[in-house]
Amino acid sequence: MATFGKDFVDIKGGKEFVARLESIAKKLEGGNVKIGFFPGATYPDGTPVALVAAIQNYGAPSRGIPPRPFFSNAIRNNSSGWGKLVAVALKNADMDTEKALTVVGQTIVGQVKDEINNGNFVPLKQSTIDAKGSDKPLIGKYGLLVNKVEYEVTVKSK
Repeated sequence: MATFGKDFVDIKGGKEFVARLESIAKKLEGGNVKIGFFPGATYPDGTPVALVAAIQNYGAPSRGIPPRPFFSNAIRNNSSGWGKLVAVALKNADMDTEKALTVVGQTIVGQVKDEINNGNFVPLKQSTIDAKGSDKPLIGKYGLLVNKVEYEVTVKSK
């Protein structure tokens, strides 16, 4: 038998417990959540949002664009809690992998968006501010970079 508290798990039992763990592991097999900028997300001129995201995250020194590592920072600042997030989501979803990974995807998308909106980045050049009418890095007139961070859950059917 396993009982779950807020910050602990109390485990008792032998064969039944091992069988329960094996059942949980089997449910998780084949479950995947992807976070990012997916094909089809483009700016009005056809430029893929994923390309712009990569350039902004890593920079393009030859074009005078410094790194503004919103995606890398979101991973660095939050990934240590993702294991617990998965565990809590699975518990709250009664071990339904798809439901749990949906919660995980939504949460991580929120973390990436928060970094885009509130991260501390290299300021924009005055010419860029003048051209877009804002001094906010990563937020353009279409808002696509922040609005096209998405997640995709896949679960292999058993």
